[in-house]
Amino acid sequence: MANVHSKPDDTLRVLVVLAHPDDPEFFCGGTVARWSSEGNRISYCLLTHGERGADGCEIDLQELAQRRRLEQQAAADLLGVEQVVFLDHPDGYLLPNLELRKDVTRVLRQIRPHTVITSDPTNYFPGRLRINHPDHRAAGEAVLAAVFPAVRSSLYFPELETQEGLKPHKVQTVFVAGAQHPNTTIDVTEFMHLKLAAIAEHASQIDDLHALHERVRKRMLDEGADAQMPRYVERFLRIDLK
Repeated sequence: MANVHSKPDDTLRVLVVLAHPDDPEFFCGGTVARWSSEGNRISYCLLTHGERGADGCEIDLQELAQRRRLEQQAAADLLGVEQVVFLDHPDGYLLPNLELRKDVTRVLRQIRPHTVITSDPTNYFPGRLRINHPDHRAAGEAVLAAVFPAVRSSLYFPELETQEGLKPHKVQTVFVAGAQHPNTTIDVTEFMHLKLAAIAEHASQIDDLHALHERVRKRMLDEGADAQMPRYVERFLRIDLK
């Protein structure tokens, strides 16, 4: 597995496109903090507002959506993210259809990133005790379909160019987070405190912060490192596009 210790090749703009508020911090918060510190310009695009991120019929969806937007902005600010874009697709009901693909294509053409981070649409079972959220899979499928081929060709969603002036754009690199078969690790040891602090901003989603932080550390621990000097990594499938 390759190791990446610095920013992606010549990358100035990075767009993280995931399903829910808090997904960026869990999936790639250390990498975002690292790349931001190295001068990259990071943007987030969240496909939903996360309004179903709670249990119970007494929940006010609009109030929870607003709270989660504020939590996400606070977390992004800690990591050095320049902007957070929210789309209006319904949380929990996300589908990788043409409407979503077009919306993602629009954002890609607006921001024109060199690198995109998204989730793995093929990962149904990230662990023996977990089933991956269907929104995570739908997000990854829609984003990858937008990256190739839609965003780079005038023949896909031509109205984005003719009516909105959004010209085609070629994404150079994709980092798939939560990948079943990662080929790249990024050392985020120096940035773990920022990742954990950003996760803590999502208070609406956390029952026991200490226990959560311990699970995150355990999952990210590089088992090949010196036990006396823990090393924490985030893992990705990196795809360099031609």
